[in-house]
Amino acid sequence: MRACPRKPDRAECMALLRTDLPAVRSLQPGTPPPGYGPADIRSAYQLPVGAGRGRTVAIVNAFNYPTAESDLAEYRRTFGLPPCTTANGCFRKVYVTATGEETNVPPPVDSGWALESALDIDAVSAACRACNIVLVQAANDTFGALLNAVEFAREDLGAKFISMSWVDPNGENPVQLVLDQAYFNFPGIAFVAASGDVGGVVHWPAASQYVTAAGGTRLDRVLGRVPGPQFNRPQRWYESAWPGAGSGCSQIQPKPAWQTDPLCPQRTSADVSAVAEPATGLAVYTTTTTPDQQTGWIVVGGTSLSSPLIAAMYALAGEPGPNDRPNSYPYANRRAFWDIDMGITQNCPTGTYLCRAVIGYDGPTGVGSPRGVRGLRP
Repeated sequence: MRACPRKPDRAECMALLRTDLPAVRSLQPGTPPPGYGPADIRSAYQLPVGAGRGRTVAIVNAFNYPTAESDLAEYRRTFGLPPCTTANGCFRKVYVTATGEETNVPPPVDSGWALESALDIDAVSAACRACNIVLVQAANDTFGALLNAVEFAREDLGAKFISMSWVDPNGENPVQLVLDQAYFNFPGIAFVAASGDVGGVVHWPAASQYVTAAGGTRLDRVLGRVPGPQFNRPQRWYESAWPGAGSGCSQIQPKPAWQTDPLCPQRTSADVSAVAEPATGLAVYTTTTTPDQQTGWIVVGGTSLSSPLIAAMYALAGEPGPNDRPNSYPYANRRAFWDIDMGITQNCPTGTYLCRAVIGYDGPTGVGSPRGVRGLRP
């Protein structure tokens, strides 16, 4: 189920809620929540446990998630993570007006965007237990409001790691090139965005030449080793391209110098990938009612999951160089990623690497999924 229904001229969040699993209101002693938890994410991507301390990941979303701090506390308590609260300086929630100023007046509550925010802060916690989290709540889901919230995160909060789990569902247009210069053309900032949940389609802002486009995978445990580039992967994890992963050849975005794939003269999406398939999604806790009127433990996916995971992994890797373009790092460190060579997107008429996972770079998964975090630093 899509958390955010498509609206004309509005951003669409990419969270996908599993509706085949009813929400679990409370857990029996010794019973884990449904979905993957922090230990699974750390194991699958070989993430360092103690890294990231003192670094802040900014989550930029629309509307208000009123129970964010209390829900995050329950999530972290359940999984044995250290507390992350306003009192200890780890968590902060900021309301930003449509014109980009901080305000004490919260925006309205939207159940879909609240679910998106719940997924994002839990995903950052799962990948980087020591990271600080700031949830920047834009006044509404217009692009002006969200982009001004991105600017606030960068300029006023000084965030170096910014996750955007939303897209322009209306496709590419030349105005986006102007917006790129105003909001994303800032070296030393790891902007990360969801590549989209419509397979084989390019989505902005992930398509921006200044943004890391987070593609999507299905993450499974397998009984035996699987032939191919993931043959020696520890703990028998295996990833394939998620059919819903946005990908392809941009029609308007300039190609960055570090992209050298042959069939697309413009920018190609995605750059890197992580789990997004809702069937292998993340355990999320929320007491703000979901769009299908549930509360408790749920399972959520979409490239809304891969975006905050990748942003948190950038934070684990360390602060980017002040003149660097962090979305270039993966291309210079390809051996630090698991190459994904199986899977195809929903809309793949050509069957090329632009929408099919192949050995080497491909659209749905980029250079692959992180094998530790050394591929996300200079």
